[in-house]
Amino acid sequence: MTPISTLAEPTSIRDVPTVREDRSRELRLVVALPALNESYTIRDVIGNIPRDIPGIRRVDVLVVDDGSTDETGALALEAGAHVVRHRSTRGVGAAFHTILGYGIEHGADLIVTIDSDGQFDPRDIPALIAPVSTGEAEFSTASRFKDPDLVPEMSLVKKWGNRMMSRLISSLANEKFYDVSCGMRCYSRKAALQLHLIGHFTYTQEVFLNLAFKGMRMVEVPIRVRGRREFGKSRVASNLFRYAIRTSQIILRCYRDYFPLRFFGRISILFALIGAVLGTFFLSNFLRTGRFSPHLWAGFVSGALFAFSLMMFHIGVIGDMMTRHRIYLEEMLYHQRSMKHRFR
Repeated sequence: MTPISTLAEPTSIRDVPTVREDRSRELRLVVALPALNESYTIRDVIGNIPRDIPGIRRVDVLVVDDGSTDETGALALEAGAHVVRHRSTRGVGAAFHTILGYGIEHGADLIVTIDSDGQFDPRDIPALIAPVSTGEAEFSTASRFKDPDLVPEMSLVKKWGNRMMSRLISSLANEKFYDVSCGMRCYSRKAALQLHLIGHFTYTQEVFLNLAFKGMRMVEVPIRVRGRREFGKSRVASNLFRYAIRTSQIILRCYRDYFPLRFFGRISILFALIGAVLGTFFLSNFLRTGRFSPHLWAGFVSGALFAFSLMMFHIGVIGDMMTRHRIYLEEMLYHQRSMKHRFR
C-alpha cells in the first residue's frame, strides 16, 4: 500500500523539471483532488476518474488531504490514490501549491484539479484536457456559465457573485471569461511551471491573472456541474462575506503586483482630481473676495492631495521597474528548469 506523505509545508517547485513541448507522444496526466473531510464522496470521485484516455499513457491520482479529521486519507489510499497529507488545515490555496509541486516533480505533462465533493463528474476529464493536450491552449477550465443550458442550480446571491467576479477578472486580464471560480481545471506543464501564486485561502481567480500576465492561452470548456454539495458545506465559500473579503484581498494584491503603474496611476489621478476641485474652489474664493479665509483649509488640503498624487505616481513608476525585473527573473528561472530537465 502506498504510504501517506506528511508535509509541514507545501512541496516546493524549485529546481524541478520543465515543460516538454513535444505533443506528438502520449502524455502523463496527474489528476489531483484537494480534500478536507470528504469521506462520503472521495472513493466515488476517485473511482470515476477515467484511466484510459486517448493520447494519455499514464493517469496518476493524487489526493491532498488538508488536515482531515475523518477517514478521507485512508479511503483515498484504498481507492488507489497517492495521498499527501498536511498536518493541519491550511486552505485550498495551500493544497494547490502542493499539487503543483507534486505534479512538476513527478513529470506530469498535464495536471488536472477536481474537487473531491462530487460536484464535478470525473468522466468529463477527457473533454477538459482536450484543448491542452492538443496544444490549443496551455490552460483550460470547466465553465458553469458559458453555456446558458448548463448553468447549475445555486442561490441567486452565488450566481450574482460569480458573475461580478468574472467581470472583474475579465476587465483586469483584458479577456472575456464567464467562470473564474470553478475548481475543475487542466494545466499544461508549461503553465504549471510559470505559475507563481501568493494566496493560500484560494487560488482560482489569481491563476487567471497570473497566466494572463504571462500571455498563456486559456480556454473555457462548458461542463455540467452539480450546483449544490450532496454532503457538508463548502470550506471556501460557506461564508460569502468572508470569501468576498479574502478573495478581494488576493485580487487586489495581484493587480498591484502585475500592473503597478496602472494601479498606482489611478490612485494618483483620483488624488489629483480631488485636489484640483478643492484648489479651484480655493482660488475662486480668493479671486472673488481677495482673501484666503475662511477657506484656507481648502488650499492646504489641495496641496497635500497633489503631493500624494505625485508620490503615488512615483511609486507606480518604481513598481513598474520592479515588475520588469520580476519578468526577467521568472524567465530565467523557467529556462533554468528547462535546461536542467533537458540534460537529465
